[in-house]
Parts: sequence; structure tokens; C-alpha cells
Amino acid sequence: MQRGGKGKTPRRPALKKATNVEKDPVGVYCRIRPICAEDEECCVEMISSSTIQLHAPDGLKANRNGEYKETQYSFKRVFGINTNQTELFEDVAKPLVEDLIRCKNGLLFTYGVTGSGKTYTMTGSPGEGGLLPRCLDMLFNSIGPFQAKRFVFKPDDKNGIEIQSQVDALLERQKRDSQQSVPKTPSSRQKADPEFADMISPEEACKCESVDEDCCYSVFVSYIEIYNNYIYDLLEDAPFDPIRPKPPQSKILREDQNHTMYVAGCTEVEVKSTEEAFEVFWKGQKKRRIANTQLNRESSRSHSVFTVKLAQAPLDADGDHILQDKSQVNASQLCLVDLAGSERTSRTRAEGSRLREAGNINQSLMTLRTCIEALRENQMYGTNKMVPYRDSKVTHLFKNYFDGEGKVRMIVCVNPKAEDYEETVLVMRFAEMTQEVEVARPVDRPIYGLAAGRRQRNQAFKDELSRRLEERGGPSNADDPVLLNQLIDSLPALPPCELVDPADDQTLPRLIEVLERRQHIRQMITKQVNQTANTLKSMLQQFDSQLSAKETFLHDQRSKLSEKDKVILNQKSEIERLEKKSKTLEYKIDILQKTTGMYEQDKRSLQQELEGREQMLQKELAERRRMEQRMQGMVTDTKYKWEKECERRVNAKQLEMQNKLWVKDEKLKQLKAIVTENSSGGSHPAEPPPKPERPSRERDRNGPQERSASPTPRPTVPPVRPRHRRSRSAGGEKWVDHKPSSNLDLDTVMQPIIPNAIKVSTPNEKALSKCHKYVLRHQELASDGEIETKLIKGDVFKTRGGGQAVQFTDIETLKQECPAAPSRKRRSGSEEGPAQIEDVENRAPAGGLSSSSGYQKRRKP
Repeated sequence: MQRGGKGKTPRRPALKKATNVEKDPVGVYCRIRPICAEDEECCVEMISSSTIQLHAPDGLKANRNGEYKETQYSFKRVFGINTNQTELFEDVAKPLVEDLIRCKNGLLFTYGVTGSGKTYTMTGSPGEGGLLPRCLDMLFNSIGPFQAKRFVFKPDDKNGIEIQSQVDALLERQKRDSQQSVPKTPSSRQKADPEFADMISPEEACKCESVDEDCCYSVFVSYIEIYNNYIYDLLEDAPFDPIRPKPPQSKILREDQNHTMYVAGCTEVEVKSTEEAFEVFWKGQKKRRIANTQLNRESSRSHSVFTVKLAQAPLDADGDHILQDKSQVNASQLCLVDLAGSERTSRTRAEGSRLREAGNINQSLMTLRTCIEALRENQMYGTNKMVPYRDSKVTHLFKNYFDGEGKVRMIVCVNPKAEDYEETVLVMRFAEMTQEVEVARPVDRPIYGLAAGRRQRNQAFKDELSRRLEERGGPSNADDPVLLNQLIDSLPALPPCELVDPADDQTLPRLIEVLERRQHIRQMITKQVNQTANTLKSMLQQFDSQLSAKETFLHDQRSKLSEKDKVILNQKSEIERLEKKSKTLEYKIDILQKTTGMYEQDKRSLQQELEGREQMLQKELAERRRMEQRMQGMVTDTKYKWEKECERRVNAKQLEMQNKLWVKDEKLKQLKAIVTENSSGGSHPAEPPPKPERPSRERDRNGPQERSASPTPRPTVPPVRPRHRRSRSAGGEKWVDHKPSSNLDLDTVMQPIIPNAIKVSTPNEKALSKCHKYVLRHQELASDGEIETKLIKGDVFKTRGGGQAVQFTDIETLKQECPAAPSRKRRSGSEEGPAQIEDVENRAPAGGLSSSSGYQKRRKP
């Protein structure tokens, strides 16, 4: 299942190395438990024989999109609520028992949440036997006539099987029979165990047809549990001490010479019938740890592993005894695992030891999931990630099965109750991931170099011998005492052998005659037996010649079959290659679909971003139009103000010129009067002419006036470099900005800004060597009491001695004045008016020097 949303592009799977090992995926089956109450809410629906669908219950919160999500999961097969135990066994466990008889290992385990029916599936109930008793019943129904006598096969405590001679096995049996503490094996003629009698009906019994009759078999069972990540033997007979009872001792895992994991010191019991095997199982089941929780009345608090080991060895060439060769012994095993259910402590309300058990159960199941994920990643992407088998006893024990030592099958038990929905979703995800793991197919064991049908030929020989003896009136079985007695009775009867007289000469001759007759009959029988034996030998030789011819024919057929197998193998490899190519293409298609989805999402996000940018642009354009309208209004206002100012200045200039003209007229009138007075002779003084009125100065009070002062005398010395009227700080040269630490900060709005300047408080040679221009900020007190700042500029050049020198070229004066302050100099005879402001140069300095309109700039030499 895929979730929507932007994510990283999946990593491309690396190409796996081509191998000839055939692999099969882990077979995962699903079984749905019936609902207890009809009105109870159900969250699981069976869509088909291989698919189920999960519905979120009504009380569950919706997902992020506000919708209830329905998910589907596929399995190898789904068993509904009406499935019986027989149908489940036929599809899941029966092939594993057949592989067990063919010397192949198998692993079958049940998985699910607590209370989902795992133990019922594995064990069953009276009338509905589970997988375990049905596997035992099928096994003994198949190998029953070919079982070896007890103690012929014996475990060697190193996960191997040894073969004992008939004498050693007989001694072991006698020793066992002498011990009263060990019960005898229940035979099929005895009454069955009541706990097992109703498990399987005779009509449901089945057996495997492909059993090698030229082998002898023995079955060994063991039963362990993994509790709190410790292994305990449930079949161990520990001495009971009522005073100081000892806790059971845990077992350890070891690796045998074939690198197979096994439980060291585990009890392996040899069983000869289904009843005896189930009796051993029930003995260990009573020791298993089971507790009552809020969710399950009989909740398994440990993982149980019931192992069925089948030992088989071929018969000798005569087909009468087992071949005494340990290398020819094959041992296969079937592990039936009942995993404890995962549970949430918030629902079970576990405390104390129950809480610790739940934590260990969940931890072991999490380790199993981690191992499955690592195996899946290694197989799909070609990585070599380490699989953490050793983190849990469960995964460490079954490590070999996932490495290709047998077939693995899992039954996922599901409780459709709405309360178990969230746990069921996690179980379904794990089951779906497990199906993607492939396990190497176990190889067939080598075929013995002995002719087939040895047991049948031996039995046919015995039957033929018995028939021939019966035809001749002899015993059909020489080992039978009754037949021996009949043979003795058929011989001539012995006469009375009692001698009463030393001169008796009749008794001994009669006795000798009878013994001679008996000897003659014996010789005839011996001769007949030899003739029969010779005839039988000739028949056997004829049979052997026919058999060799048939073997030659079989060899030819096998060679042809091998050729066909090679063709089939090549076709399978081609099919596997095409399947891998198909998977690769599907994976690429999946990646392209994901990439397309990502690009579509990016396209939508970019379109949304473009629409947002367009909206912002429209807003900025509207704001710009508003700003233009505002600036136009400001320009109009400023133009109107300057027109008024120009008009005021023109009026002031006109008034000034009128004043000057009036002064000149006065002087001319005075001169004219003096000249007229001197010309008249000065008899009597003439009256002065009326003084003309001076033009009104009302207009002068309304605006500022220019001071009428004498013209400023020009300096006699020309200024240094007079062509530089403006500041040269506008270029790309670097400046040394020398600002003494004693200068005061005037806190003015406009400040000189010199880009690319090195500011120093004391000039040094290093700073001067990096720059071409120099400026000194000098402050002094002006005549009006205000602080005046002078910018003294100069050029920096190198001297012949390697030093740096400064040639001063320009001075700029910066001064701050208050427009409302009265002028210190006033015209004579005029009233105190507004302050007169000197005409200043209102140009911006080049090179980035800027000042406010309140500053005055005066050029000095």
C-alpha cells in the first residue's frame, strides 16, 4: 500500500547475482476467527479465497484527509469462519508432512494478536483436532509398517542420530521394561487416550503414499517453550523436592557440525504411535505457562515449539536388517510453533510479571519482524545487510530455515472484532511483507547405491519358502515351536528303549533301525531343501539378470530424463530471468509513477506559487500607481511653494534696488544743494529741500532680505587647483577618513558618506599606503557660537624615501544654523526683524558627500 505525499525517490535495486538455487516465497495463509456475538461489529471482510479487506470501525478517528481508509491484503489462501480443521490441514500442513517423510525439513508457525485462535489452530479441541495431532496421525499412518524396533535409532546429544546393533537395542528395551517408572508404549490394540480419542475421527485419517519401503523409520519428539527469552524443556523429568523446590533450568542454543541450530540437552522421546506422541505432547502442555488476562482467559505467555524428528536408514542388500552405517542415516524435522500473541498493555492492564511477559513477547515478535525486513531488503535490493537473528531466541533457533534448510509456512490468525483493528493492521502489514521473502528450496538427499524393492523381495522369499514347506507338509516357519513339534511327530516313532535283560538283542537293533530310517528321512529332506534352494537361487539369478536389464533400461531412461530435466532447468532459468526482468520493469514503472506524482505535485505547488506572485505583482502595481499619484501631488505642491518663494525673492530684490536708488538720489540731492549754495555766494542759508519719502519696508518685513554690505575683497593669491569647485570624493578612489577621537557627534540628519573609506582616529602609514585620497574632519567654534566642521582634503603620494605624503588640495566647511535665530548684524536705522540668512551654495558634493539644507558650504583657499 502506498501513502500519498511527497517523498524521496526510491533507490534503484541492484542487480542480483545469477544463482542456480531455486527459491520459493514463504507461504502465508490467513484464518479468520468466527465472531462470538452476532451483533458485534466486524472490521474484516473476506472478498475472495485469497483477499481480505479491513474496514475502520466507527469509533476510530479518520485519517489526515478526513476519510476512512479501507485496505486490502492478499495471501496464498484465506480461510473463512466456516473453514474446518481438516480443510486447513489439507492445504497447509499435509505437504509439510510429505516433505518430512522425503527427508526435508519444515517450519509451521501461527502468528496473530492475543485471542485470535492460534492455539486452537495448532492443538484443536475434542472432535476438531488441530494441525499438530493431524500431522502425527498422518505420519504414523504412513510409516507404521516400516518402523524400526525401539532403541535401534538413538540420539547422540549433538543433534545427530546413531544406529545400535540388535543386541544393544534389545538390552536397552529390557532395561526400560525393568524400570517401573517408565510406562510402556501404548499399542494400537490398547484403548486410546480419552484426551486424544475424539480429536480425529477414523474417516479423517490420511497417509502419504510415496513412502520408501526399503527404509526403517523412527520418530522422536521434543517440546520446549521460550519464556522471557529463555528456553525451557517441557519434557524434562526434574526431581521434585517438596522442601526446597528448584526452578527449571534454562537451556542454551548450539550449532552442530552441519551449522544447524539446536537446543543443547533437550529431551527427545522416541514414540511408536500417535497416541504415545500426543501423550508426550500433553505432558509438556500441562507445564506450559498460561495466564488469564483482560483479553484472553487462557493467554499463552510463552512461545512453544513442538519438534517432530524423523530418523530413517536403508535396509541392507538382503532387505532383512538395517544398514549399520551412520553416514546413511537421514534425520528430518518438522517444527510446529505456537507464537504468543502480541498485546498492548493499555488494553490488557498487565502488571508485575504479566507486564514483563508482555514486554518480552512483543520484543521477540519485533525482532522477528526486523529479521524479515532485513531478508526482504537483501533479496530485493541486492544489499548485504546483517540479519539480527541473535537478538531473540526465536529467530536464532529458526535461523537455518530462513537460510534455506527447509520450507517455511505461516498461518496468520485474525480476530475480526473492532477492538483489535489497530493490532490487526500491524499483523497484516507484517504478513504482507513476509510473503515477499524467498527461501531456498531444500535439495533432495542422495539416493543409496542399493537396488530398490529389497524389503519386498525378502518378504517374497519368506512367503515362497513357507508355501513350499506347506506343500511338502513341512513347517512353514522353522522358528515356530509348534511347527517344529509337528515335524518331529511326522518322523517314525522311537521304540521303547528300556533294557531289562543284558541278553536282550532285539531292542538295540530296533532302535538302530528307527534311527537309520530317521536319518534317511532327514537326508531326503536335506536333499530336497538343497534342491529347492538351488532352484530358488537359479530363480534369484534369473531375477537378478532381469533386474539388471531393467536397471540398464532405467539408467537409459534416467539419462533421457536428466536431459529433459536440463531442458526444463534451462526453461525455468529463462522463466526466472523473464520474471526478474518483469519485476525490474514493474519496479521501474513504480518509480516512474512515483516520480510523475512528485512532478505533478511540484507543478501544482509552482502554479500556486505563480498565482501568488501574480497577485503580489498586481498589488505592487496598484501601490505604484498610488505612489505615482501621491508623488505628482507632492511635485505640484513643491512647484507651487517654489513659485511663491521666487516671487518673494524678486520682490525683496526690487525693494533692495529701490533702497539703493533712494540712497543715490539723496546723495545727489545733497551734492546739488552744496553746489547751489556755493554758487549763490552764501548770503543767507537756503532752506533745505523737502526730504523725499523712503520707500515703505513693509514688504521687507514679510520676507528675508539680503544684507547690504561692502563687496568682499578678492584674495590676492589664487586658490590651489581652482578648477575643482566640487568635492572629488565621487570617484572610485579609496579614502582615509581621519576623524579625531575628540570630535563631537552633532546628531545631524545629513552626514558625509564616503564609500570605500578606511576610518581611523590617528593616521598611520599602513592606512595611507592603501588609499589615494585623504580627508580630515576638523571641528572649531565659529563666530556665532556654533560648531563648524571643516573637511580638509588632499592627495596621497609616495615619497622618494619610501614613505607616504599628503598634499592638501581642498577645504569644505559644514555649518549648522537655526533659521529662527536673529542675525547679529543689522542695518542701521532698521527695526529688529527676522534673521537674515547668508546665501549658501546648495550643491551636493561629488563622491558621495551629502549634507542637509541647513549646512553652509564656503570655499576657502
